[in-house]
Amino acid sequence: MSNLVLPDSSFYITATRTGRDPLVELGAKADDYEIATCGMVQIEVLRGRSDPHVLRRFRDTFAVMIYIATTNTTWERATQLAWSLDRQGIVIPATDLIIAASALQVDAAVLTYDAHFRQIPGLRVLERLE
Repeated sequence: MSNLVLPDSSFYITATRTGRDPLVELGAKADDYEIATCGMVQIEVLRGRSDPHVLRRFRDTFAVMIYIATTNTTWERATQLAWSLDRQGIVIPATDLIIAASALQVDAAVLTYDAHFRQIPGLRVLERLE
């Protein structure tokens, strides 16, 4: 099983709101996990940083993470997930589908507090790093 982990924006946002530093938490697990990011997570996280120094710190950290590029295959997988889940009455935000498709593309687990991800077939979901 891969030790690659893609933290979702809910991880960063929840940690910050509860007074924890998500970057420190991820750094403390760097020996056990490879931490990745993708464009959608970066947009969701960075848009909420109001302090320019904090914004720069997050950008600098994202810049050294494994970057999962969004390819045509990623979009096709997200579209297929949306179509098949919708037919089951499960409607998941497109942003979450892109993040899930990115993780599936590289066999990464998603670190998240968002229950939507648990409804995506084949996706490994973590609520914390052990």
